[in-house]
Amino acid sequence: MEFTFETEYNTKALAAMAKALRKTIRKKHSRRSHIVGWIVIAFGLLLMVKASAFDFRAVVTSVALLAVLAALLFEDRLNGAIAKKRLLAGTEKAASVFSEGGFVSSTELGRSEWNYEKITVIAETADFFVFIFSASHAQLYDKRTLQGGTADEFRHFIEAVTGKQVQAVR
Repeated sequence: MEFTFETEYNTKALAAMAKALRKTIRKKHSRRSHIVGWIVIAFGLLLMVKASAFDFRAVVTSVALLAVLAALLFEDRLNGAIAKKRLLAGTEKAASVFSEGGFVSSTELGRSEWNYEKITVIAETADFFVFIFSASHAQLYDKRTLQGGTADEFRHFIEAVTGKQVQAVR
């Protein structure tokens, strides 16, 4: 059995990848960062309430609080946009072929062969399968371009060859 995907690494796709990383392998770190972020916002609001006048210091505090709030609310989109800027030219599109023995990913820059045991976590969003190799390395596979079977068939296939359960990310 062989499955193929053609994935475009655009900002939306990279935001989905960032979300999958955040909700799986980076879960503890993300939770701690969110707690610290909300504590910073609470202290900043407390400082603003206690301030007697609206001066330059209050403006700086407000801007900082808005920046922290934006980072907390839009972190996946921000991380996706940053990842998009860091992509090497020629890796914006990838074609991947999955078979029993492993999978091959091809871009304009070249071709990479992968073994399934290198995958740490397999995640699934509404539009993508995400293979997570480490806290900073993952690959996406666009379900809309899947050929060779359905998403359910691919999910069963990948679970069988890797011995890992696919984690749903919503």
